[in-house]
Amino acid sequence: MRLLVVLILFSSLSFLVYGIAYFTNPKMKSEFVRFGLSKFGTLTAVLEIVGALGLLIGLLYDSILLLSAGGLALLMFLGVIVRLKIKDGLWASSPALFYFGLNLYIFIETLKIF
Repeated sequence: MRLLVVLILFSSLSFLVYGIAYFTNPKMKSEFVRFGLSKFGTLTAVLEIVGALGLLIGLLYDSILLLSAGGLALLMFLGVIVRLKIKDGLWASSPALFYFGLNLYIFIETLKIF
């Protein structure tokens, strides 16, 4: 299996878990309250789930992969900005930074196909 496919599957599974966890784990909702973004929690979770499904569908359709990876990279970039704004440390910010980089890589590699 090619590295890019493994990374796509890993990212997709991760975002499915995180997105669903928002609806099943009260701690996830409390994080959005802490961020001062409680009204955006549901939207963020839905975007994570849609992005994850888009990555999977994107294994068959490059344009959907490009859109999904770009959207998830943007979402995680904004997550890093929020973490910096509320003065979370590097450790707390590292998952958002990691997933930003991962999805940016997927986006760039997919862009090379076009």
